[in-house]
Amino acid sequence: METLNRLDQLEAVDRAVATGTRDGQETKSVVLTQTYAVPLADLWDACTRAERISRWLMPVTGDLREGGHYQLQGNAGGTIEECVPQDRIRLTWEFGGMGVSWVVATFSTEGEGSRLRVEHIAHVDERWPDFGPGAVGIGWDMMLLGLSMHLITGEHLDDAEALEWQMSAEGLEFMKRSVAAWTEAQIASGEDRASAEAAAQRCLAAYTGS
Repeated sequence: METLNRLDQLEAVDRAVATGTRDGQETKSVVLTQTYAVPLADLWDACTRAERISRWLMPVTGDLREGGHYQLQGNAGGTIEECVPQDRIRLTWEFGGMGVSWVVATFSTEGEGSRLRVEHIAHVDERWPDFGPGAVGIGWDMMLLGLSMHLITGEHLDDAEALEWQMSAEGLEFMKRSVAAWTEAQIASGEDRASAEAAAQRCLAAYTGS
């Protein structure tokens, strides 16, 4: 069975931070792009079929089609606003009473493999200057790690194993490298380094409890 170095997975992801507007309010987006050595149909199936989503992310319930509502167990839920097979998904992301944000996942063929681009868009509030893009970006890096493990190796961590790994030395290093990568993406978007690095330190402390 092919193996995956979980820390190396971070290098397989391209990251960007973008500014925009929605409903007349400023938004910030985290954008992740990764290419996989699997056919487009397989990538689409892994990201849209409930049985497969549960293997790399967490159990999901609901009506998984355009106009339907989904719920990730113990996590976010929302409405699937658009679903174009093997092309794109647009959905709302509603978690813990923290307001509504939006996710757009775009799928495409890349050579003999396939490409996934995820953009998570949120209105700017006080949490952005406090914690920066890593507050959302670390979670997405972990989700893409799970997807890569599923597609590349067939591996799967149950909830207990995933939590144990997150608190391990490797898991903590993964979060540290993730937030560092998001800090550089934020600086590339125009944020000054001192503010970005200070937010990154607060973000990492919140994730690790340190």
